[in-house]
Amino acid sequence: MLVHRNVANLVDPSDSNAMSVIHFAVTELQVRHIVVCGHYMCGGIKAAMERELDAPLGSWLQQIRVLASKHKKELEAIDNLDGRFRRLVELNVLAQCKTVVNLTLIQELIRGKGFPTVHGWVFNMHTGELVDLNFQP
Repeated sequence: MLVHRNVANLVDPSDSNAMSVIHFAVTELQVRHIVVCGHYMCGGIKAAMERELDAPLGSWLQQIRVLASKHKKELEAIDNLDGRFRRLVELNVLAQCKTVVNLTLIQELIRGKGFPTVHGWVFNMHTGELVDLNFQP
């Protein structure tokens, strides 16, 4: 198992650390499953939802604001703030899975070897439950 963590579980193709971790995992370690695992009560998602933030955090979390804007109707249809927050956590995990699966290296490996498989999960810290979002590329 190889773990990479950052604020709000973002997969940014310009982040050389994240790209190095993914590259090492799939080319050197032959990792067959990549898990993007967010968690309910994520401070990064909450901060992006609630207020403007100074650099560098504000620019890092801009991706979350764009995602929330893209799903504005769906999020506004949820009648409570906690429910919106939870859904944005899920939407973020799915978006990051899509970013991973669309990386050129990952696409080449999937076509050539049939792996890795990308999974999107959310950890519920209150219950200990791991929610599989059933990511489909």
